[in-house]
Amino acid sequence: MLWLAIIISFLMSFAAKLLADSFLAERFPVIGSFAGLQYATNSGVAFSITFPGHLQTVFIAIALIAIVWAATKAKTTMSKIAFGLIVGGAFGNVADRLLDGVVTDFFQVGTFPIFNVADSCITIGVSLLLFEAVWQWWKR
Repeated sequence: MLWLAIIISFLMSFAAKLLADSFLAERFPVIGSFAGLQYATNSGVAFSITFPGHLQTVFIAIALIAIVWAATKAKTTMSKIAFGLIVGGAFGNVADRLLDGVVTDFFQVGTFPIFNVADSCITIGVSLLLFEAVWQWWKR
């Protein structure tokens, strides 16, 4: 389950970025001005957060090592899927950054920073881990 989630989330995020790079020239409204597809690039780490040059590289490396380590500790199906989404999304953003030094973002919702499929996978994965932790605590 872990590897399947990694592969699917990586491929979905990377394919979506390639499509956005190729076809999204102007904003495409989905729900009027509230939500739509809007091409943007992000030189920051996540949600346009930036760190000084070398610190950004160190942060990314530490985050990837921590994510891969944590994924090896996954025991339940939900935690395997969650870590798979997190790792696949992280690798998708790293692969995109390796191509041209920036990450392609394209989902615009309200005033929230523009994000992409990889960011969504990471967010859903973290949410699943939190849900599972609360569920396990509640069952005690």
